[in-house]
Amino acid sequence: MNKEKTLSLLGLAMRAGKLITGEELTVKDIQSGKSAFVFVAADASENTRKKIKDKCSYYEVSCNSELLQSELSQAIGRTRMVVGVNDRGFAGKFEELTKG
Repeated sequence: MNKEKTLSLLGLAMRAGKLITGEELTVKDIQSGKSAFVFVAADASENTRKKIKDKCSYYEVSCNSELLQSELSQAIGRTRMVVGVNDRGFAGKFEELTKG
């Protein structure tokens, strides 16, 4: 995973208004088909990680849990454990960056 590029792209997506942050809002967007990619912090609670990964799996949304909460929060400028990407273009780029 290219962490630096991923984090800078997260910041860009946040400024562009293409992210939804927070566990409950992200879960709603996953269920309604708005979120195309989800980040859940590696240091989030076991329950939070399981809940998000299960939702992503059921609704066929890509999920990444390699970043720490501090990294995610710094990239988007808010303290969050869960971040959903609501733009297909950004989601595709995050797929590339996190697989590589």
